[in-house]
Amino acid sequence: MTINHSLTALRGVRVGHWTDLTARTGCTAILLPPGGAVMSCEVRGGAPGTRETALLEVTKSVSVVHGLCLSGGSAFGLDAATGVMQHLETLGEGVETRVTRVPIVPSAVIYDLAVGSSTVRPTAANGLSAARASSDAVIGRGMIGAGTGAMVGKALGFANAQTGGLGNALVRVGAASIAALVVANPFGDVVGYDGTVVRGASKPDGSRLTDADWLGALLDASSFEYLKSSNTTLVVIGTDAKLSKVECRLLSEAAQMGLARGTRPSHTPFDGDSAFAFATGTVDAPPLAALIAATQAVTHSALLDAVTAS
Repeated sequence: MTINHSLTALRGVRVGHWTDLTARTGCTAILLPPGGAVMSCEVRGGAPGTRETALLEVTKSVSVVHGLCLSGGSAFGLDAATGVMQHLETLGEGVETRVTRVPIVPSAVIYDLAVGSSTVRPTAANGLSAARASSDAVIGRGMIGAGTGAMVGKALGFANAQTGGLGNALVRVGAASIAALVVANPFGDVVGYDGTVVRGASKPDGSRLTDADWLGALLDASSFEYLKSSNTTLVVIGTDAKLSKVECRLLSEAAQMGLARGTRPSHTPFDGDSAFAFATGTVDAPPLAALIAATQAVTHSALLDAVTAS
């Protein structure tokens, strides 16, 4: 029996993918339980590609979200979220307005146009396919959905980078579960729990870049001009704990810290790292400090899962 260590271990959460291995792109639809879930997010780095993230700020009036779409295709891929909205509309999900329900589906994208095909990008039809394919099965890993065209460690160009991907992890915190889904496409290298590079750039002799190598390279920022906006790691944190929108925001911040643990360097001007956190609210919440610590750890674990699956 396969143990589910992914977001779909949370009751009512369904995930589906659309994947094009030839064009090296795809999208991932995350459908939240009927009625939605509380969500917030934090965006870091200098080059994000997002939709509806402003609504997730704690000062905004809408707290409940119905789905989430992660996609390749750079800004073109934001169109995939429209298909997820269309599917949720058929299910009767959405914020009640005067004339109809409007599904709230935040979205974030990675840049994968430099691998595979630059002219094939996830569309609304592909997002709809991903949403229709959603299930509560264990989520795949590696080159699937939004992780299909992800690459890691681009300091020496794409020719010396390595495959990224999509990864999952889950931990228990008291009576609650907290799960992470990560799409790993950072400018920097991914490092393990001991700081050793697991996946990333390789020098001509096959050795990895050290901290000194990275610092020396970044002193000449013009050498990375072609890599601007060519990266981004996405994180989705889900828990069944009862949390407020403010508390979800704190978990999204913790997820960004988890990325910092596992990426060298992280949150550069060339990245647009986006972290979402949602709470389905079916169990009493453990102490917030414990959830924050667990979020940092589970994000790092999912990041490692993403790069070791490919």
